Amino acid sequence: MASQSSLPPQNYGVALFEGFQALDVFGPVDVLNLLSATRTLKLSLIAPTLDPVTTVPAARPTMIGQRIVPTHTYETAPDDLEVLLVPGGFGTRDLERTQPVVDFIKARYPKLRFLLTVCTGSALAARAGVLDGKEATSNKASFEWVASQRAWVKWQREARWVVDGNIWTSSGISAGIDQIFAFIEAQYGEDVAEALAKQSEYVRNKDPKNDPFKALAG
Repeated sequence: MASQSSLPPQNYGVALFEGFQALDVFGPVDVLNLLSATRTLKLSLIAPTLDPVTTVPAARPTMIGQRIVPTHTYETAPDDLEVLLVPGGFGTRDLERTQPVVDFIKARYPKLRFLLTVCTGSALAARAGVLDGKEATSNKASFEWVASQRAWVKWQREARWVVDGNIWTSSGISAGIDQIFAFIEAQYGEDVAEALAKQSEYVRNKDPKNDPFKALAG
């Protein structure tokens, strides 16, 4: 793993795939958008190709959804990425379509300062082998499926988000917003995180062990 700088990260990337969950991406990214008004940040949207990526999973074609235009492919992603955000969504269950994401995580993790996953995005990180021996969590309604993807992960049933080393994993969908605020607090300061939350009119869950949806994990 690359050495950890004492300076807050500047270069962020999002790993996209067909059927990603919209809020998994746009929740954290919108907070970063606001942060970039006072901090120099770069954001790369990374996908298998430069074609627009849909939130509609192939297995559920009747769903409505949106498309997002990537800035890079997995082959052309910037070498200086510091933080990689991996969303979840119904599309994570398509093992064939998400294999390029898994391969990208596996290849890039050693160079990253931080890896953040939201919801079932932790299943992709698990498949990449980077969660082995680490504590991690995921969407509680899909917990058993996620946990089945890799037995060597210390899956946490009760957690809004989990930090183990330089890997942050969050529970389902909206938990990604609590996680990004906690991440910003850790990297840029509590005053910055609080100011952004106020600007967003967002009530933060500041306790990673406060998991209102733990019962869904069984």
